[in-house]
Amino acid sequence: MRRLPARLKLGKKYKNRLAGASMKKFMIFALSVFCFLPMAPSFAQQSVPEIRFDSVPDYPKLPPGMNFGEVPGVAVNSKGHVFVFTRSNTASGPAYGPAAAQLLEFGPKGEFLREISKGSYAWAEAHTVRIDRDDNIWAIDKGSDMVVKFNPAGRVVMVFGRRQESADDAKPWAHVDPPLPAVDGLFRQPTDITWDSQGNIYITDGYINSRVAKYDKNGDWVKSWGDKGTEPGQFRLPHAIVADRNDNLYVGDRTNRRIQVFDTDGKFLRMFTIDVPPDPKTRAVNGATPTGTALAAVSGAPNSICITPGPNQVLFVGETTFPGRIFRVSLDGRVLGVIGRSGRLLGRFSGMHQLACPSENELYVAETSNWRVQKLLLHSQTETTSARR
Repeated sequence: MRRLPARLKLGKKYKNRLAGASMKKFMIFALSVFCFLPMAPSFAQQSVPEIRFDSVPDYPKLPPGMNFGEVPGVAVNSKGHVFVFTRSNTASGPAYGPAAAQLLEFGPKGEFLREISKGSYAWAEAHTVRIDRDDNIWAIDKGSDMVVKFNPAGRVVMVFGRRQESADDAKPWAHVDPPLPAVDGLFRQPTDITWDSQGNIYITDGYINSRVAKYDKNGDWVKSWGDKGTEPGQFRLPHAIVADRNDNLYVGDRTNRRIQVFDTDGKFLRMFTIDVPPDPKTRAVNGATPTGTALAAVSGAPNSICITPGPNQVLFVGETTFPGRIFRVSLDGRVLGVIGRSGRLLGRFSGMHQLACPSENELYVAETSNWRVQKLLLHSQTETTSARR
């Protein structure tokens, strides 16, 4: 909950209304007025440690003549294999227009191993990829409205959702406001996926439906929660989701610029924002550098989230295209460190769409604007520097 500003300026007619009112009534009125003020970062955490790191050059190793397109997805399995979901535009597509999705696997040293399900019926616009505890591969395709589960060998074992049929004049969804009612078992531009300790499945659905969908471990529909809005439990683009060891679900509510936490039944537990001012020297990679309310809308917005394994888990949270930072965050929402800024060089970022963190010191960053995956090796905490961001 946001704190009231030190001075709440009220117009003359409001002052007259408040004349003779009790303090309790005044606080109720003041809170109602403040709820309609535009949300903006308070930048309460003025200084956080800057985490030093190295970005591995020439990573990963692509076959001769191959390049990534936009890279929205990256994930790592238990063997250290890296999976990259890229919008490489393969020139023909099963949905509408050209397909923009390839799922590629690389070895622990970044060596290219294979392409998985080339020309898949679900490929239309790659969004994210995740690996479950059994090393199954889950691909979330925004363009086809589908989530596909592959076993480690790359064979399709489950599909969720259904793409629009070309025979029915398939075309992109219209972003109407309010959106049309959601339908159980179908998605409209899904974004991400996670699992709890019992194997239940949670899918953020996403650009149109603004909800979280829950399936059981057998793939049977259970429920969904959330709709479009700004209240707790509502979303404006749930873009990322992870689960901790205690089955708390962390949802990156991107356009609302916050992370909401739920239990496995969808009960709202808490929420937090990341309010660290950017380096004023940072410049946007594409377009004008945001200032004022435009900067307030994107600074700290959770575009991507990963959670570390082990008993002492932390989150890594990536911003949108600008200011282009990654934050190391405790599970209660405290910012523990900051990594990088917007830019094109190695060690800088633009369009961080997904993060993978197999350990606290190893981080993979999928970038849409820079068309690449970066592998980051983080220095120990004793090597961080305290920097005003």
